[in-house]
Amino acid sequence: MASKKGFWRSDWFVGLVISIAFLLMAGSTWINGLERFAYDIGVRATAQEAGNDIAVIAIDDESIENLGRWPWPRDILAGMINRLAEGGARVIGNTILLSEAQIDPGLKQLNDIIAFYENSDLRSAGGPLQELERRLYEARAALDTDSRLAESMQNAGNVVMGMQFNISRKGAPIGKPDEPLPEYVRRNRIENVTTAGQSGSPLPVDAATPPLAQLGQETSGIGHLINLRDPDGGVRTELLTVDYYGEIYPSLALMIAARGLNLTAEDIRLESGRAVHLGKLSILTDPISRMYPAFYQNQGQREAFPVDSFFDVYTEKVPVEKYQDRIVLIGATAFGVGTSFPTPIAEGMSPVLLLAHTVASILNQDFFVVPDWALIASGAAFLLVALFLILLLPRLSAGMAALVSVALLVVLIAVSEFLLIAEGQWVELMLPSALLVCGYLLLISKRFLVTERGMIRSEEKSAESNRMLGIQFQQQGQLDMALEKFRQCPLDDDMMEPLYNLALDFERKRQFNKAASVYEYMATYSTKYRDLKDRIKRSKAMQDTFVFGGAVTAAGTMVLDVDGVQKPMLGRYQVEKELGKGAMGTVYQGRDPKINRIVAIKTLALSEEFEGDELEEAKSRFFREAETAGRLTHPNIVTIYDAGEEHDLAYIAMEFLKGHDLNPFTKPDGLLPVPQVIKMIMTAADALGYAHSENVVHRDIKPANIMYDPETEKIKITDFGIARITDSSKTKTGMILGTPSYMSPEQLSGKKVSGQSDLFSLSIMFFELLCGRLPFEGDSMTALMFQIANEPHPDIMAIRENLPPCVVAILNKGLQKNPDDRFRGGEEMAEYLRKCLTSCETG
Repeated sequence: MASKKGFWRSDWFVGLVISIAFLLMAGSTWINGLERFAYDIGVRATAQEAGNDIAVIAIDDESIENLGRWPWPRDILAGMINRLAEGGARVIGNTILLSEAQIDPGLKQLNDIIAFYENSDLRSAGGPLQELERRLYEARAALDTDSRLAESMQNAGNVVMGMQFNISRKGAPIGKPDEPLPEYVRRNRIENVTTAGQSGSPLPVDAATPPLAQLGQETSGIGHLINLRDPDGGVRTELLTVDYYGEIYPSLALMIAARGLNLTAEDIRLESGRAVHLGKLSILTDPISRMYPAFYQNQGQREAFPVDSFFDVYTEKVPVEKYQDRIVLIGATAFGVGTSFPTPIAEGMSPVLLLAHTVASILNQDFFVVPDWALIASGAAFLLVALFLILLLPRLSAGMAALVSVALLVVLIAVSEFLLIAEGQWVELMLPSALLVCGYLLLISKRFLVTERGMIRSEEKSAESNRMLGIQFQQQGQLDMALEKFRQCPLDDDMMEPLYNLALDFERKRQFNKAASVYEYMATYSTKYRDLKDRIKRSKAMQDTFVFGGAVTAAGTMVLDVDGVQKPMLGRYQVEKELGKGAMGTVYQGRDPKINRIVAIKTLALSEEFEGDELEEAKSRFFREAETAGRLTHPNIVTIYDAGEEHDLAYIAMEFLKGHDLNPFTKPDGLLPVPQVIKMIMTAADALGYAHSENVVHRDIKPANIMYDPETEKIKITDFGIARITDSSKTKTGMILGTPSYMSPEQLSGKKVSGQSDLFSLSIMFFELLCGRLPFEGDSMTALMFQIANEPHPDIMAIRENLPPCVVAILNKGLQKNPDDRFRGGEEMAEYLRKCLTSCETG
């Protein structure tokens, strides 16, 4: 029942609401703006060329600057028409409105004088008065620019003019106009009109401003100059015909195109609501007789249409032969003269250039159409997107939802642009595209918010669970696990008490570095909790002095240094500072206060690897090995002083050595001289031979376990017996103790090892000290172990040339897979090395 009551919260219902909202927005300014934006992109992407049939003569700023302010005397236009007629222009298209007479201020007075002269007796007097009469008539002709323009148009016989109609705001006008249009206008009407079963009719107009009769009677065609603007102010269409009280009149572009084909209005046929036929050409239109013309872009340095300055042509700077057999359009492009229109290819385009694009589009048959099935396709795309949002998107994962949504959006946009560019068909798909984008964002946002609230509730439950688990781990002594769980809880007032108690437990275990870490974590929330500042200061002082894990001694013994900072005691040894960390424990510098001797203390946290009976067995074996190693007395083996245990922490006190291990000398840029390396390995082999004679096998020979004192150039082997603490050389977690890169094949396979195993490891170290790389390397532990057990070692001479042959022979024998094929003991290997060293020194 709860789900039924809350159905309005479900994703499918939200998708349905979004779809309905977008359906109601169809035709809105926002959606139409998106459609026009996509249309403009497609138009700009087309690559048609305008051709060479059309030229433009621009009344530009240069022309006005040189010929005077606009409007000019009409005899200037007459002179241009005369020049174009002489040049053989096929059609002259004039976009300048010439609906009123242009009367010179002195013409009226001159006409009055001529009328007086003609009505007086002076005309019959003859003599000088005849010369006066001639001059009067010449003066009148010079001032009557309309007559001169009409004469030039008559002589040219191919001038097409524009006239203005007003679009009816109340639908088709009823009745008849106040005055019929002049016959010179009506002879341009289209009488061949058919319906062909199509719905639609030309846009109705209810007022007209015809050209001046004196000029209109001399034109070869008249067309309307209406430019329909879209809501964004742009012009993307051409209104080919208009309906004036039942009479159909063409546009100026259509009339110019007709005259360019030597056709008249009688050759134009209107298929109402579908097309306009111009001779054999057909221009598909929408129901109100609009066409969607192409807009031609410049081709590199070549302009779509040649544009010349009126002044340059008028003053014969441009030869008129250029316009032979061309359609020449005359119009204003100067700033402040006329207006300009945004188009798909330009922010501002003058009417004469817009006319050029339209005429070329008609003649070239380059135009876009809205196919009959466009509305069905748009509706189907909208329905598809709506179903996707309602039914499919709520079922998809976030990643798949994004992938499918992006793919669907790309398909919609690609189909829309492909139809425009390749097929010249405009199918509006921006409404479903916008629905897809907004629907996806809203649904994903809703899902995220719901999921976020769920995550908050889940985190609250998880925090309480982690808090309880942390307390349980703390009670069991697993302090690290407890800290991990506590850190997964939000740090607030409720968590300060458990964290404080945990830090105290770390202090009791002398893990002051971890205690300090907990205190500092608490300080990020509040530094005023209890004695937190003092605890942080004390823990940092303790961890700067020593860092090791373990339990307090039975007596809880602590000593104070001169600064009053407590230092722990391990057995009778005072811990001073950390020297380093190893695979099994940490090494500290300590002091035996009874005899004031500096010692090295190696600690092993056996309780972290073993439990129950295994722990007791590990302790027993540790002390047996420590006792065995303690019996070794050799100048090149570290001396063991003592071994002990404090609860879960075992330790060995041994000789404190100066210098450092041999690891720095295994790098290619830190190699020692060959004789020095031979001497080191010889000394180590001697020491191992002694240990093996005492039935002690090291099991972990590597550069890190051999200390070198640069002052005395002596080496000492450390960590005898550590690798035998566990059975089969493995910890309870399955990790192999020791370093696999230096192990012998028998050690890796878990077989019983002898002194030959140490000599194999020593030979690997010998190889590495000589050339700066290990003989066996692998991308994984398995690959490394396989190489050591099965594959021969590489030829060291291929890595480092000019090594003594005796070195190669010793390496080849020491790195044999079978222990019986190696040296019989350390003494034998040392003897070979001693002879090799003598050979090197004597050359």
